[in-house]
Amino acid sequence: MMARLLILVSCLTVVGCGQLPGHPKPGPLVPNPDSVLDFSTLYVQNCSGCHGAQGMNGPSYPLANPAYQSLVDEQILHQIVANGEPGTHMPPFAVSAGGMLTDQQVDALVNGMRAAWFKAGTLDGANAPPYKAPKPADTAHGQQVYTTYCASCHGAAGASGKSKAGSITDPAFLSLVSDQVLRTVVIAGRPDIGQPDWRNDLPGHPMSDQEVTDVVGWLSSQRPGAQQNKAGGGAR
Repeated sequence: MMARLLILVSCLTVVGCGQLPGHPKPGPLVPNPDSVLDFSTLYVQNCSGCHGAQGMNGPSYPLANPAYQSLVDEQILHQIVANGEPGTHMPPFAVSAGGMLTDQQVDALVNGMRAAWFKAGTLDGANAPPYKAPKPADTAHGQQVYTTYCASCHGAAGASGKSKAGSITDPAFLSLVSDQVLRTVVIAGRPDIGQPDWRNDLPGHPMSDQEVTDVVGWLSSQRPGAQQNKAGGGAR
């Protein structure tokens, strides 16, 4: 019995503990999630499910749209990635706002988007409306703007039934988007689904900044509960 025990101990000594059954073999270490700063990896893990594998053709806004990248700047992008978009399904990603990405990783995402999709000169000379609305909306005029620029694709104001590009007055749709998202889509369009930007809704007649503001204001007034909130003094 003692001889067998000595043989077993000798074998274990020669083979080593690393070769014992069930013991993991040597291999590459899994990187700490906080250390990942590669744009492609971060984008695939955090953004592609909503914004598309190459920044296009996802259920959310196409980040690879050059008009969008020219409409916003690094500061706006950083704020959106870090803190999310209130009133939408865009969550905050920065640790400081309850997300899982470090400040360095948020910077890597923003810098990667700009390097990949920003094209200098895209909106030069186009007199694009600003990202944020500078003045209050005239919702009554906004309905007229909708009829002029939007109804041919999205259906007459207040009409039910199918339309060529889908209804944007549908309560379910309006419940999923914020006023800022609506403004962004009106200005920069959605080239991935064939939606024109503010210059081409009515060829030869680009929308003015105030017309964009007014039509967004009118669409916002069609959101479920908007009229009750207004009557009760609540915020939209």
